[in-house]
Amino acid sequence: MPEAIPVIDLRDSEHGPKARAGFLNRLRAAVHDIGFFQLTGHGVTGAAELLDLTRRLFSLPESEHAALDVLNSPHFRGYSAMGRERTRGIPDQRRQLDIGPERPARSPGPGEPAYQWLVGPNQWPAALPELRPAVLAWMDRLTSLSHRMLRLILESLETPEGFLDDVVTPEPQIHFKLLHYPGPDATAGSVPKGDGAGTHKDYGLLTLLVQDDKGGLQVAVEDGHFVDVPVLPDAFVVNLGELLEVATRGYLKATVHRVVRPAPGVDRYSMPFFYSPRLEASVRPLPSRYVSAAGGVTVDPDNPLFACYGDNVMKGLTRGFPELIARHHPTW
Repeated sequence: MPEAIPVIDLRDSEHGPKARAGFLNRLRAAVHDIGFFQLTGHGVTGAAELLDLTRRLFSLPESEHAALDVLNSPHFRGYSAMGRERTRGIPDQRRQLDIGPERPARSPGPGEPAYQWLVGPNQWPAALPELRPAVLAWMDRLTSLSHRMLRLILESLETPEGFLDDVVTPEPQIHFKLLHYPGPDATAGSVPKGDGAGTHKDYGLLTLLVQDDKGGLQVAVEDGHFVDVPVLPDAFVVNLGELLEVATRGYLKATVHRVVRPAPGVDRYSMPFFYSPRLEASVRPLPSRYVSAAGGVTVDPDNPLFACYGDNVMKGLTRGFPELIARHHPTW
């Protein structure tokens, strides 16, 4: 049973055929055996500066946060107070700002799928104007890196590297979160139940995470045993989403993970970036010998997997934001 989270250096893919073959073998083992790895050598800078902006965001007065309340957005964009988002019905013990591609507001027309509500504008703090350009630039950089990693994963499975290009072009669906996990108040009479983020899987293709030095991310390996993801400076924690499990007929798994709450008095900050197909796009099985021999996706009546990304993400949002659904989408 793998106990360590593999470390993959992206520079090894560029040092000639022998080094590239070794890189692809290590990458295939990482995504197949555990579905999580730490990516170094990626050349993306600016994480420390954006983490600092994240800390400043959550240090703003609550009146500034209230102006960005996600409950005011039918597009699921904005600020969530502690416990606003739920995982498996249990309130997550974190605060967050949900951000996506900057688009004009629209509502689905007759016969259009509900997931079209996910197209719309973001909400930005007036007191921190530098956040918007920094986040949008970061999202562009991570979109490029995610696309590169997706093609390398396909190459590691002996699939044409561009096989999924059509589901992420011209623009993939991007979702970005700025997260604050405050430790519980040691003086409080009772502590709310729940993890910082409850046990879950991600919905799309790839997640790239920047975490601070506090740790807390845990990954379920064989038999539901959770292991800690070490803090590795300047690395992205990369994990697979459910759409890659669908595309590989279960050869790759969207691995269950969670975030435990920090200790009292400790604040944890992180920045997950989710890279997914276009909302209306569906993935199809990869033409790979590994995929052909796979046994199929995880069967979970409580969490069916859908090949269309819009359908797959909506199952989670409707459960995760019941108050927003009740306010804006009561007929769903």
